[in-house]
This record gives sequence, structure tokens and C-alpha cells, in this order.
Amino acid sequence: MDTSLVKLISIFFIIISIFTPQALSQSDDECGEDTSSCNDKSAALPLKIIAIVTILITSMIGVCLPLFTRWIPALHPDRNLFVVVKAFAAGIILATGFMHVLPDSFDMLTSSCLKDNPWHKFPFSGFVAMLSAIATLMVDSLATSIYSKKCNSGVIPEAGERDQERAVASFGHVHGHAHGLSPDPKDADSNQQLLRYRVIAMVLELGIVVHSIVIGLSVGATNNTCTIKGLIAALCFHQMFEGMGLGGCILQAEYKLMKRLVMVFFFSVTTPFGIALGIALSKTYKENSPSSLITVGLLNASSAGLLIYMALVDLLSADFMGPKLQGNIKLQVKSYAAVLLGAGGMSLMAKWA
Repeated sequence: MDTSLVKLISIFFIIISIFTPQALSQSDDECGEDTSSCNDKSAALPLKIIAIVTILITSMIGVCLPLFTRWIPALHPDRNLFVVVKAFAAGIILATGFMHVLPDSFDMLTSSCLKDNPWHKFPFSGFVAMLSAIATLMVDSLATSIYSKKCNSGVIPEAGERDQERAVASFGHVHGHAHGLSPDPKDADSNQQLLRYRVIAMVLELGIVVHSIVIGLSVGATNNTCTIKGLIAALCFHQMFEGMGLGGCILQAEYKLMKRLVMVFFFSVTTPFGIALGIALSKTYKENSPSSLITVGLLNASSAGLLIYMALVDLLSADFMGPKLQGNIKLQVKSYAAVLLGAGGMSLMAKWA
């Protein structure tokens, strides 16, 4: 399943690279072209290069921080601080879906540049986001079922590798035995939880890859220096804490080093890759052309539905309804405060980005 994820993300990169130029360079009628004094192509390029470097660095720091628990014991999964930080990161992801990605989709798909029929007569953004959330539920459920059956039947492809991995012994707790997923009925619950962590990490990674490329593409294609300056700060904040949320999921999934590195790599490079792709397409990209608005608007709606589902169901609900938080009211209150702080901070960023 981990190999399949890598293949899926790689195919997505290829599809975006091949079809985006075609989708965004159609000879559609343009409208609302940017004529402000901030529109300066020569001044925008250095800012885009700065954005690539800073976002790459902050992304790597954010996603790698939870993985270095050997040197930062306070962030180990069985510590309370880890739960609070994960709740904060989940709030970031939730606000990204509700306050950034979904509103952008509504703006694009209800633009005056699009024809009234059908774009102004039906809420496509909400509809696609709803379908995306349902599709994520289906993938989440089916992947867990298939993965569990393969594991229980002993035919899962990576079983040999897992013999060297540690298993999760209880919800939110990691113990130092290295016997993989045990068939012992006593360990059934912990084995099932480990499988859930792995599915969550993979699905969340895929959703983040989708919206990160779309965000990067819009940054790379715009020549508005006033917009780019605000976006750099907002995206660094966003990537740092969204990365911490993903890094926590990767850590709990108990992947081997190589799999962790692959997931860290894809998360770290997607937004810079999107910016570089946007720079390459800046001559043909027409931000307000109907084809651009429809393509990016639908991608934003689908990624919003996925992110909202993952944040509410697989991150927040799973933790808050789990035994660790249910048995500790004080920690529960701290985690609620962390969620509100993360969601509030990311919502505030919507003022600039």
C-alpha cells in the first residue's frame, strides 16, 4: 500500500505537469486582467525564488520535527505535549479547508468571467467538496478493510519489512518491542489502530499534495508583488504547522526510515514544485480565463472536502474520542484550546492570503 501511495503521488505529479499547461492556456476570453501598480514581472521573479526556498525549508522543518522524538522526548507520541501539538496542527488543516481552499473555489466557480449557465445556477464548489469528503470516507474505509484482510491472511506485500518495525501496543503509546503486527488476539486492537494510522497518513498526504500544488501554481503564475509578499509569510506558517500534523501521523504509523523519507520528500517539494510550474507557465497562464477558473476551482473544492474530512474525522474525532483524552479532562481542555488557536491563527491568515 505504501508503494501504491508513492506511485499514485508520482502519477499525480506527471498528470499535473502534462495537462495543466493545456488546461490553463486555452484561448478563452479573458476578463478582469490585473492592471494594478503591483503587477511587475521582473520584481516578482526574485520573490518567487525566495518563496521556493523559504517554503521548502519551513515544510521540511515542520514535517520532520515530530519524527525527531529521539532527541525531543517531549514530542514522543505517548507524551501529552504531542497530543496538544497534533490538535493544534489539526486546527490548522481544518481552517485551511474551510477558510482558504473552499472560499477560493467558490470565488473561482462563481466568477463573472464564467457563463451564468451552469456555473452561477448551481453551487459546484459545495457539491464537489461534499463528493470529495464522501470519496475520502470510501477510500479510508476500503483501504483499512483491504489492508486488514491482507495483514490477517499473511499475504500483505510488506510483511517482511514489518518484521523489523515496532507495533503500537495501545492507543497513542509506543513500546519498544520489534515483532511487527502480531496475530495474537490480545494485540488485535493495537494492530488495527496501527493500520488506521497508516491509512490516515497516506490519505492525508495525498490530500495535502493536491492542494499544495494548486497553491504553489497560483503563487508561481501571479506577477502581483503585493500578493506574493503576503503569501510567502502565510504559506510558511501554513506549511510549518500542517507539516507537523502530517509528521505526527507518519510517526504514529510506525513506518520504516525509507518510507518516512519518501513521505517527507513529497510533502516538502509539492508547494515549491507548484511555484516552479507556475513560473514556467506564467506566459501562458491566464488567471481569469474560464478554463483556469474551472480547473483550479474544481481542484480546490475536491481538496477542501478531503482536508475537512481528514481534520474532523481522522485527526480530531479519533483523538478526542480516544481513551487518552477521554480519561484526562485537563488534557482535553488544553487540546480544545490548541484546536481553536490553530484554526483561529490560520483563519486570521485569510486576511492576507
